[in-house]
Amino acid sequence: MAIIEVVDLVKRYDRKVAVDGVSFSVDEGEVFGILGPNGAGKTTTVECVEGLRAADSGVIRVDGLDPRRDRDAVRERLGAQLQSSELPDRIRVGEALALYASFYREPADWRELLGLLGLADQVRTEYRKLSGGQKQRVSIALALVGRPRIAVLDELTTGLDPQARRDTWGLVERVRDSGVTVVLVTHFMAEAERLCDRLALIDAGRLVAVDSPAGLVARVDGGQTVRFRPTTPLDVALLAALPEVDAVERRGPQVVVTGRGNLLHAVTSVLARNQVVAADLRVEQAGLDDAFIRLTGKTLPE
Repeated sequence: MAIIEVVDLVKRYDRKVAVDGVSFSVDEGEVFGILGPNGAGKTTTVECVEGLRAADSGVIRVDGLDPRRDRDAVRERLGAQLQSSELPDRIRVGEALALYASFYREPADWRELLGLLGLADQVRTEYRKLSGGQKQRVSIALALVGRPRIAVLDELTTGLDPQARRDTWGLVERVRDSGVTVVLVTHFMAEAERLCDRLALIDAGRLVAVDSPAGLVARVDGGQTVRFRPTTPLDVALLAALPEVDAVERRGPQVVVTGRGNLLHAVTSVLARNQVVAADLRVEQAGLDDAFIRLTGKTLPE
């Protein structure tokens, strides 16, 4: 059942159209990703959903409510970690959580929440002394302290080192497993592939596609590439004759085979029959980045 519905959303800033007729729905309990380059309209879209900006036209429903007309009721149901958010340098972590908890009628136990997010030892730590990863955990805690049914996380891991990013991904999965619907705004392909049940691709303010990561990949050529270094002489014509093979070429000591279907099995079977060992064997398939490039004509910087 859809917990968020967006129909023909349009938002302009003077003469610039930031969001141009975007429509999608978010199912209860899923991690729904909004993926696109910087400036694509992702943040404007979710700020309209959160009620922080008024749409110029279109319909938005959050748990059946209008985020502008029913702002207080929506705030009880939706917690947000904004793309750019800071706390006063000297506020302590526990003070910030207690303050935010006071805004809600039935808040979560913020001490328990800090424990779940690995921040129990930071209750008395000033915000300015936290690492980047710890600040992001505090942002998640603030978004969840009101016991929301929906959490919007906007560019959650931008600026984090690889380990802190992966730790944060694990936290998002725990939030989802607790029953909270997550809307994740990101421009990181690996993040979208790992976390999202479905994705909306947005480019230049327009919706390009909505599907699961696997479904988006399936829309592009499903070809495969097998690369290896034969340890003994190999007649590549043996591989070229296979029905699964589209092309074979030598690149220095490597043999590169492209094709489809059960390509790996077909290639390794030929090699085994001819007693050829495939060293440095690699199999490459289309991924979400290939799908994004094919559907938008653009790349996303990691």
